[in-house]
Amino acid sequence: MPKLAHNKRARFDYEILETYEAGIVLTGAEVKSVRQKNISLKGAYATINNTGPDHSPEAWLINAHISAYQPAEPQPDYDPTRSRKLLLHKKEVQRLIGKKNEQGLTLLPLSFYTKKSRIKVGLGLGKGKKKFDKREDIKKKDDKRRMQRALKE
Repeated sequence: MPKLAHNKRARFDYEILETYEAGIVLTGAEVKSVRQKNISLKGAYATINNTGPDHSPEAWLINAHISAYQPAEPQPDYDPTRSRKLLLHKKEVQRLIGKKNEQGLTLLPLSFYTKKSRIKVGLGLGKGKKKFDKREDIKKKDDKRRMQRALKE
């Protein structure tokens, strides 16, 4: 599974409780652009709306920036941060609705990657970290680095 994009801030700002794999609806030019790694997940998040046919809930990716495919002709009406539909099973969507409502959690994109010939989005259900939690993580990371250096020497 080659990674095409990774959201570094997600694991720093949020404690990820569960992960999900979702497909995503993209245009042909967007697929080519994503494969060239012209994507940014900074500030992106996912939401669930009752906008589907017969008002069934659907998942949407919001604020993910996919640049226009360069070799193609310029597309005058292309919006790089448009909302994109995520493809999840109904049971997963229902479970996410329950989790988000009961605990006040956030659904974040963690990474874009390929699986076989498909582009997938790794989603994480996260709870926001406080400032002292972040400091703790930084200390653990530094300690781990020091131990690795000591073992090498």
